[in-house]
Amino acid sequence: MILRQSQLFTKTTKENPKDEVSTNARLLMRAGFVSKVMAGVYSYLPLGLRVMEKIKTIVREEMNSLGAQEILMPALHPKENYEKTKRWDAIDVLFKIDGANNKELALGSTHEEIVTPLVQQYVKSYKDLPLAVYQIQDKFRNEARAKSGLLRGREFSMKDLYSFHKTAEDFEEFYKKAAQAYHRVFERCGMNAKYTAADGGVFSKFSHEFQVVTPHGEDIVFSCGNCDLHTNKEIVSADETCETCSEPLESTKAIEVGNIFPLKTKFSSAFDFTYTDADGKEQDILMGCYGIGISRVMGAIVEVHADEQGMVWPAAVAPADVHVVPVGDSEAVMKKANEIAITLSDHGKDVLFDDRDERPGAKFADSDLIGIPVRIVVSERLLEQNAVEVKERTAAEPTIVSEAEFYSQWGM
Repeated sequence: MILRQSQLFTKTTKENPKDEVSTNARLLMRAGFVSKVMAGVYSYLPLGLRVMEKIKTIVREEMNSLGAQEILMPALHPKENYEKTKRWDAIDVLFKIDGANNKELALGSTHEEIVTPLVQQYVKSYKDLPLAVYQIQDKFRNEARAKSGLLRGREFSMKDLYSFHKTAEDFEEFYKKAAQAYHRVFERCGMNAKYTAADGGVFSKFSHEFQVVTPHGEDIVFSCGNCDLHTNKEIVSADETCETCSEPLESTKAIEVGNIFPLKTKFSSAFDFTYTDADGKEQDILMGCYGIGISRVMGAIVEVHADEQGMVWPAAVAPADVHVVPVGDSEAVMKKANEIAITLSDHGKDVLFDDRDERPGAKFADSDLIGIPVRIVVSERLLEQNAVEVKERTAAEPTIVSEAEFYSQWGM
């Protein structure tokens, strides 16, 4: 696929948005990936949406590998479901709406109140378990202080997975597999996420977060260099030593990009959801929930990989594989650049083609800002050599290679 920059309705800007302080919001808005509607709410533009869809594809592949089935639940929820779980007033960020006929509704901040009675319709016997379902959908949270760009929004994209089990052993086995799948998701997205113990609240002693260490993080994670354990600051002992080996803990800032949570029978009991075992007896159903903030991952990638020039997208989630940049106003240069873009596209590469009538300096600055992994430059001088200039986004300097060598490096 070829995206021609002259046809993109979005434009890059040199100036940082005045009301944004986070790196991810400033760069994504300057590069035309997102547009701010209001605090905590963004429109995703063509390049930004391509990144989002690539993250979703990675997440889907890993969730499917767990045997989970994808569904899509409504964003609009009835009050009575929350009354059963006693969470109508307990969720302080819940958006509440007055519907027609005096019906009180909520916009989904999470979906336990919807998924539990949904699965209850179909699961009756021990033969129906275990079961896991997931969705990728927008969530809504009435945050008092929406900040940090895509890291803390009032409307955001999220993958939420819910699992249903007969026994604690079955749940624990799935929980471990889900954690492994989460590690694969974040590795494929170019991030090293630490498996971090966190407070489990009313459900259990612990839940687990996946935290990406960065100076720009909102959370504090304490880590033990001796046994490689990581703990959220909320459950660290007063003397800040490791509970396993008593070594001093080191604190770092981090961004939470996912979490997994034992729910036990909190929600199944609220809906009188049980199953019949092999002896015909009613038994409790154990549940777990597992979240990944899709848009939050996108913001975290920017925070972790950006440099002074702009964004640096890992190849797996970049809006394109190659940025083809012709410089000069020669018809021959534009023709050759177009030929290269078509050849790359014909071989399955996504190409951003800078066919704009712009100065070379402006094109290079935009290329660095947008952050595609590889830039190919075509110029009059290079045409005379039957060569192209290749620069990886993370490289300090470009290299000059013959056109034939370039195609060979790309397996063509």
